[in-house]
Amino acid sequence: MHRVSKIVAAGIATAALTLSLSACGESSTEAGGKDKGVGLAFDVGGRDDHSFNEAAARGVDKAQKDFGVKSKMMTAKNGETEADREQRLSSLAEAGYNPVIGVGFNYGKSVNKVAKQFPKTTFGVVDSPSQAKNVYGMVFAENEASYLAGVAAALKSKTHKVGFIGGVNNALIQKFQAGFEQGVKETDPKAKVTSEYLYANDDKGFNDPAAAKGKAKGMLDAGIDVIYTAAGQSGNGSIETVAGKKGTWAIGVDSDQYLQPGLAQYKNSILTSVMKNVDVAVYDLVQSVHDKKPLTGNKSYTLKDNGVRLSTSGGFIKDIQAKIDAAKKKIASGQVKVSDTPAKQ
Repeated sequence: MHRVSKIVAAGIATAALTLSLSACGESSTEAGGKDKGVGLAFDVGGRDDHSFNEAAARGVDKAQKDFGVKSKMMTAKNGETEADREQRLSSLAEAGYNPVIGVGFNYGKSVNKVAKQFPKTTFGVVDSPSQAKNVYGMVFAENEASYLAGVAAALKSKTHKVGFIGGVNNALIQKFQAGFEQGVKETDPKAKVTSEYLYANDDKGFNDPAAAKGKAKGMLDAGIDVIYTAAGQSGNGSIETVAGKKGTWAIGVDSDQYLQPGLAQYKNSILTSVMKNVDVAVYDLVQSVHDKKPLTGNKSYTLKDNGVRLSTSGGFIKDIQAKIDAAKKKIASGQVKVSDTPAKQ
């Protein structure tokens, strides 16, 4: 096995629908070594969330094109239990899918537990570290890319008031908040950042566009003119609301949301997006299994190695790109240390 080891971080939200795959008469442990392709368990919101689930799916799509591998994709529901996630992952492994990948922080415990029951199968988990020999943990420096989003927000705001909306108030989403707030403050010390969450500890925060609409409207009414939302599919509601008010900007997350067909009517209000290369990480894992050199251990995808980045689609940050690049260089060199926890107000 090829083992990758780097600094690991905490992870993000989520879960999955209890859908059971038949093991087709194979052993109840693993399906006789017959790899059926990639088993991908999405977070709430599913493949078409225009965010990180969709990014994971793109990685599998590319692998299908390049290697001819097949896949089975399953989607989470709100309010799932640990048993639901374990059942989904076990059913994929029993049916012969390899690798089996959980998309989201809430899969961390279940992936590492189920992996021990299927030692011949390679597992992957996005936004949570590996704790088993056959698990690849894919984590990201969201705080670093969010810092750059903060720089952009501070430079583009006319009111010196910007906002952050998080889906669920957990350690992972706090990384987005922390980096954004730091980037804003270190660019414009006079700027005011308002940070709010849709839910304290309910995964619905990643699948409730209506709640994000209401939160964004309140911010716009308060004079905030740039809003960065890290809330999965909920962010679509925030972007729609921002697009309805002239002179304001939305900042997308995880995927390049300017390019998402489902958000096309709002794209001219999407200043930029904080991108996590989940597609690259997932593709790396699928390719390693295809090459019979499965990745395990942990890898942190950082700003320095372009594992996270700021999108440039639309050309809206072209006039401030030099300042964003300067900030990126300072982070990559270690001159600027970006916090992964919000400063106490």
